[in-house]
Amino acid sequence: MRAALLQMTSVDDPAANILQLAGLARQAVAEGADLLLSPEVSNCISNSKSHQRAVLRPEAEDPMLAEMREFAAKEGVWFLLGSLGLLTDDPDGRFANRSILINAQGEIVARYDKIHMFDVTVSEAETYRESDGYRPGTQAVVAETPFGRIGMAVCYDLRFPHLFRELARAGAEILTLPAAFTQVTGEAHWHPLLRARAIECGAFVLAPAQTGIHPTEPNGPRRTYGHSLAIDPWGRVLADAGTAPGVTCVDLDLTEVAAARRKIPSLTADAPYAAP
Repeated sequence: MRAALLQMTSVDDPAANILQLAGLARQAVAEGADLLLSPEVSNCISNSKSHQRAVLRPEAEDPMLAEMREFAAKEGVWFLLGSLGLLTDDPDGRFANRSILINAQGEIVARYDKIHMFDVTVSEAETYRESDGYRPGTQAVVAETPFGRIGMAVCYDLRFPHLFRELARAGAEILTLPAAFTQVTGEAHWHPLLRARAIECGAFVLAPAQTGIHPTEPNGPRRTYGHSLAIDPWGRVLADAGTAPGVTCVDLDLTEVAAARRKIPSLTADAPYAAP
């Protein structure tokens, strides 16, 4: 199979992001991709909850989802919308950060709501409280595809290895990790953590990322790290998209998953122990 990582610089205008993603998707199809993957919050990056409430839509009305479903059906490709910010009917008004897998008929075959919220203090000048605006999901997801089983995760989930172990033990051969990693944390942790998840699970990791400077209000621009990565089950980096928006294609051989797990069967070698 050929996967295409679509690296974006999303802004706070969903219409502009649809145009950007559609252009990347057309390029990916021209390059022979079977599975297209976009980053976290492909439809809108914003620091303003009031702005998000004004421009975000429920899943059934989201224009990016509608357009990419039509695109997938027309081109006969699978499409992982890495995640969308979506309105919900939650009483507290929080949004969903939802990863959506679309098949080659344009049908939604899997949904995953990000479980781990990015509530961190990177520095005195850089603090995030994702849980203020987004409500966490509660269900891990593995999806069946013609290419293999896909275990779905989003961004900050990367720091919780037990989630990926459970996905792999449930049969996931490909782990998807769409992200909008900050510049500071990306430089320090992006590559080693993604390689670790691939090695621990004996799985391919596909991680499409946001990149560059995102003009947002009211707190000024946000900078993301880029470097969309594809990693094989032995932990080798197959592709690194660098920092420019664009399309990075990579060919995957799923027989490598079984081979890696035969060599190091750690997913089935748990030993009992007492907690410290």
